[in-house]
Amino acid sequence: MQGKAAGEGATRNPVVVLDTTLGTIKVELSVDKAPVTTKNFLDYVTSGFYDGTIFHRVIPNFVIQGGGYPPEMTRKATRPPITNEAGNGLKNVRGSLSMARTSDPNSATSQFFINLRDNTSLNPGPGNPGYAVFAQVIEGMDVVDSIAKVKTATKNAFSDVPVEPVIIKSAKVE
Repeated sequence: MQGKAAGEGATRNPVVVLDTTLGTIKVELSVDKAPVTTKNFLDYVTSGFYDGTIFHRVIPNFVIQGGGYPPEMTRKATRPPITNEAGNGLKNVRGSLSMARTSDPNSATSQFFINLRDNTSLNPGPGNPGYAVFAQVIEGMDVVDSIAKVKTATKNAFSDVPVEPVIIKSAKVE
């Protein structure tokens, strides 16, 4: 059973299943390393927020990003931003999930990205607050790679948007 207490080694980390139009992606959350971020992500998952949203930014050999827009690209209202937990020891490696944010390190809300490669420039360092890793793909990396190969174009003011929307049909805790 999944537990809510952070830092309990015997507690199983929650697994979230993202059912997309291109297949299923399972991610294991790191409650002990990113308690604020995982709670935030789980709150969005359990409220149904991600259902019907798209991967709106696809950059091959870098990231796929989603969690903020439906296919018509009208931004969804979010909860308040969270504290950046990028200094938690987790790295932006292939298959890891991090929170997307603006130039303000503490601006992450609902959007997340999946790293398609090791992106060391997204890790925290001197003068770089980094991006908070909070989960890892444990199943469905082939689906992530399929999403990375879709044709993209500019839509509204956004670049790298899939021409054919890649929809998160549902996001559920396993």
